Amino acid sequence: MAQSDRWSEIEGVYREGYLAFVRVASAITGDRESGVEAVQDGFADALRNAGQWSGRGPLQAWVWRCVINRARKARRRQRPFELNAVVADPPGDGSDLFTRLAVLPERQRLVVFLRYYADLDYREIAEALDVKVGTVSATLHAAHGALRSALSEVSG
Repeated sequence: MAQSDRWSEIEGVYREGYLAFVRVASAITGDRESGVEAVQDGFADALRNAGQWSGRGPLQAWVWRCVINRARKARRRQRPFELNAVVADPPGDGSDLFTRLAVLPERQRLVVFLRYYADLDYREIAEALDVKVGTVSATLHAAHGALRSALSEVSG
């Protein structure tokens, strides 16, 4: 495949999934501006390294990995996670689901966002994070359990 064809495919992934990429990258970095920057940097990495994609999995998953890696790198230089990066106007009473999402461990939060904000299936999430499908399932199950427990404490 010619490099220009690969670049066109990457551009298609960018155009189709931009908002989901920004939501997830913002969730990782802790603010929307850094999330947008991570998406731009991740796609620049994908274009620059297009020849490194092996073709073993979907191109979209490989691009997700580029964006997630950039967002994680930016996160290490950022302040603590803020949910308002993901939700424009989160409810603020401290007992809602959004507040509980913010306190999940990073991997659980990331899997939740990839599943429900980016609408990726378990296989796509596994490929994007370079883990096994079973790991995605277990992580999502643990996140659901933590959220259920936290919400039942508040309501009970």
